[in-house]
Amino acid sequence: MTREEIVKITNNILVDEIEIDAEKINDNALLKDDLGIESLDFVDIVALVESRFGFKIKPEEMKDVRTLSQFYDYIASKVN
Repeated sequence: MTREEIVKITNNILVDEIEIDAEKINDNALLKDDLGIESLDFVDIVALVESRFGFKIKPEEMKDVRTLSQFYDYIASKVN
C-alpha cells in the first residue's frame, strides 16, 4: 500500500468518522493541538485504523507520534 493510499484512507476516517474539519488536515498538523483529537477520539481512531488496515496499534509505539505525518508513517511501517 502506498503512502498516498494510507493518507487518503486515514484522512477519510478523520473527516467522515471523527468529524474533523478537512481544512485543518495537513502533514504537519499536531494531533492534539491542531486537530483537537482528545483521548476518547483517539480510541475511536485506533479502532477504525486497526479495522481498516488490519493490525493492532500498541500504545507504547504511539508515544512519540505527535503529527499527522508521523501517524501516517507509523501506519505505513505496520502495513508495508
